[in-house]
Amino acid sequence: MSQTPAKGLFITGTDTGVGKTFVTALLARAFAAAGYRIGVYKPVASGCECDAAGELVATDAVALWEAAGRPGTLEQVCPQRFAAPLAPDQAARDEGRRVNAELLRAGVEPWLASSDLVLVEGAGGLMSPISDEDYVADLAYDLGFPLLVVAPNQLGVINQTLQTLITAASFRTGLLIGGVILNDVRSPDPAADPSVLSNLRELEQRCVPPVLAHVAWEAAEFPEPISAIATMAGAYLRTSQVTPGQAVSTSN
Repeated sequence: MSQTPAKGLFITGTDTGVGKTFVTALLARAFAAAGYRIGVYKPVASGCECDAAGELVATDAVALWEAAGRPGTLEQVCPQRFAAPLAPDQAARDEGRRVNAELLRAGVEPWLASSDLVLVEGAGGLMSPISDEDYVADLAYDLGFPLLVVAPNQLGVINQTLQTLITAASFRTGLLIGGVILNDVRSPDPAADPSVLSNLRELEQRCVPPVLAHVAWEAAEFPEPISAIATMAGAYLRTSQVTPGQAVSTSN
């Protein structure tokens, strides 16, 4: 396992568009309300738009910054920004630039110095390329924070979530896995997608890491007490050494 002391959480997803920013913002708001000094870090963002001054702005970073109470600066929240809506390494190449792999890692240091807890939001899924040399999983491993896996409440989520957990458990010498958060990415319509009624139960039965919460569509706050999330994830990490064979359950 990576040896960096865990003073944060690394939020990843089963894919892009699963609501990582929404869930991370809810977590930031809840932790801040509970009295934590929260740092929020989006190491790199693509698909950014220019503001009135011509500066690229990452809307995801703004959402995290606002939710955490505007700690530090937006530049610290997301120091590497690119315009094209592509994977960061491709977006950088479109601009004749490269993602700075060293800065991906070093950019968290100001937050570690000033925060009780840092929430890091990755780009895309765990195996999304994030620089010429790295996947998101490489950054998560090097930072050493437990993973929270955001999974969309829709057909296919069981397969996607279990694949992500197995990948995390087997990547390099293994990533710490704090748990799974099921997120409603649209208003549930059981007539159109009956799986929305059973996905939570299925994930709870099949995942070894705990399902920590089910976030409802357009939720105004995180659905579980932050203390309960910290306790559940912490207890799991203290008592478990996740291996590929333990990431999923075979008894249902």
